[in-house]
Amino acid sequence: MKHFQNSPEYLNTDKILAPEMFEQAYKRISTWDDYAPTPLVKLPELARELGVGDIYYKDESMRFGLKSFKALGGAYAVIHVLAEHLTVKLNDNSITWSDIWSGKYADHFKGFTVATATDGNHGRSVAWGAHKCGIKCKIYMHKGVSQSRAIAVELLGAEVIWVDGNYDDSLIKVKRDAIENEWHIISDTSYEGYTYVPKYVMAGYTVMTKEIMNQLKDEQIPTHIIIQGGVGGLAGAICAHAAAIWKDQRPKFIVVEPETADCLLQSAKTGAPKMVHIETETLMGGLSCGEVSLIGWNILKDNADHFISISDDNVKPAMRLMAKGLNDDPAIEAGESAVAGVAMLMELKDRGAIKKELGLDENSRVLLFGTEGATDQQMYDEIISEN
Repeated sequence: MKHFQNSPEYLNTDKILAPEMFEQAYKRISTWDDYAPTPLVKLPELARELGVGDIYYKDESMRFGLKSFKALGGAYAVIHVLAEHLTVKLNDNSITWSDIWSGKYADHFKGFTVATATDGNHGRSVAWGAHKCGIKCKIYMHKGVSQSRAIAVELLGAEVIWVDGNYDDSLIKVKRDAIENEWHIISDTSYEGYTYVPKYVMAGYTVMTKEIMNQLKDEQIPTHIIIQGGVGGLAGAICAHAAAIWKDQRPKFIVVEPETADCLLQSAKTGAPKMVHIETETLMGGLSCGEVSLIGWNILKDNADHFISISDDNVKPAMRLMAKGLNDDPAIEAGESAVAGVAMLMELKDRGAIKKELGLDENSRVLLFGTEGATDQQMYDEIISEN
């Protein structure tokens, strides 16, 4: 475990992600077919076991049937890009998103292709959005992604293009091919010259925070948010929205990453984006990212309190613990990347000094994001059945 305590200035992020984008995303996504808020589950037994006061777990295992929070981002950005494309092409400001979903403008989308690089879940969301809108979709996956996740994308009509190397190699390849073929990239990673679309991906993620605010009701505001790192898109979005919601009462913000892909922690230590070469793939496949997202980094560098990297040692035990449910806690389907926060708390149990630096104790109210369910059913079943 590595830990870096940041010195955040708590700067306003309105110029990076405008608050109206949060409200717009919730207003639109909440009208989609089959929309329902995902559960916010309280886990008192797990909290007691891990030495904190309360644990609130945002369970994304059934979001739109895609089993991942990513359903909120990629598909939302696809529709936004299509709506803008049509508005300009037809010079018509009356085009509605429901019209796009319905196939009313299908003839105008012939030859329109979206593409992205993915470790699985984001690509599935983009493919789902493309399928709903009747457009072509190319999904770039590296050889470390499971066949099961590739099949899930193909079942939505997308073409999977395999790339040697890791996620960052997939991103390089899709950027080149998109320029050559005039495809529209729908990436959850932002980089120099490409920030517009990822902002809408990130805005989609904040539907979770809006739901959490509604679900907490009379409960006290969490003292800590522990959230998965990856490229920083999710973490940056939730960090910005949490600050907008709770303002001076914002929870301490802790970003957790795999030891083998800790680009955010290393960037925080350096004070500037730093690429990490991934030599060993983590079990937490959705977090296997070596380069930060520019937007996410620009939010987190001034607003995140702590960056922590963890080993894979507690990932499988955490998944089994969630699947069984500790004592009277409910059983929850949690995929490999979903348990990053639980695995971090397990690793912290005997590290009193770091816990003290984080301000984690028996009075802490911890909010965790269960970002995925069994997105690779075979892998999940094998892990859960292990002794």
